[in-house]
Amino acid sequence: MAKKYERKQAPVIAGAAKSVTLIDVARVAGVAPMTVSRALNRPELVRSDTQRKVIEAVRATGYVPNMLAGGLASSKSHLVAILLPTIANSIFSDTVQALMDGLTTSGYQTLLGLTGYSTSREEALVEAILGRRPDGIVLAGTSHTDATIERLTKAKIPVVEIWDLTDNPIDMVIGFSHEKVGVAVARHLIRKGYQRFGIVSVDDPRGLRRCESLKNELAKHGIVDTSFEVLPAPATLQGGREGLTRILASSSPEIVVCSSDTLAQGVLAEAASRGLNVPRDVAVMGFGDLNTAAHVCPALSTVRVDGATIGKNAAEALLTRFAAESGYEGERLNVRIDTGFTIVDRESA
Repeated sequence: MAKKYERKQAPVIAGAAKSVTLIDVARVAGVAPMTVSRALNRPELVRSDTQRKVIEAVRATGYVPNMLAGGLASSKSHLVAILLPTIANSIFSDTVQALMDGLTTSGYQTLLGLTGYSTSREEALVEAILGRRPDGIVLAGTSHTDATIERLTKAKIPVVEIWDLTDNPIDMVIGFSHEKVGVAVARHLIRKGYQRFGIVSVDDPRGLRRCESLKNELAKHGIVDTSFEVLPAPATLQGGREGLTRILASSSPEIVVCSSDTLAQGVLAEAASRGLNVPRDVAVMGFGDLNTAAHVCPALSTVRVDGATIGKNAAEALLTRFAAESGYEGERLNVRIDTGFTIVDRESA
């Protein structure tokens, strides 16, 4: 017979309608409040049996340490905010995982905010997050409102802009040139013999920059009649299907270049539904090299970005700044890392 587990009754605490305090934990554990504080913040200074009593009391009472209050006392919150445009697809997942892993192992917690590709929403998030006194902020991209840039500059905390490059970062920047991606893809596909192009993008500033750069490079090679369809962000499979539908209504491209693998897989799906052979009737190229890109049919040609390296470098840059012996006083160190990109040829193009 399976053993039946019953939920333990939490100790009754005077004033239970209020938040549980460190003093409540000390009372349940039978130790002094200072001992509870040491057990939670400097466990190496407390005997193992005492630490065990404190942990059991924390669990029994449901106590949540006030990290913000502790941060105010030490001028450190051990909190890093990460602002991304979306988590609707996995293009940022490797970056976020590596960034969080690097920070967590050094005792920092992370707070994730979504901007929805809106600089005004990013501005509002930055204002709200700064009220929580983060030790650092990570932003996706380099396009921000003037108010955001001014606020972060005056905040005098480390800021890392990722997944982009600029000669004038707020503080530190780690990523790659979207313009160079567009140029490299155009030249690569022209060398492969493609002359008639279609482009599908969402209204993501970085994706649009890649596509505009692609289109401009094609024009330099005499290819000017290029269909260019822009759909609302975020990228979806349905968006890719709609993009191909629009392009085929007015042109007959040899290849459709997409601003993301998600859109490209939607294009593959729409092509299959129309009985089009990829790449014989129309070739397809994506961006991002998602973990599904090599396993769709046909396998998707794309541009690979080392998201994990971006995240790892961002974590290291922040931790180096945090650990500076003199403390951070608003000085700007010259951190500008180009992680590059790689064009990946597979069956679809």
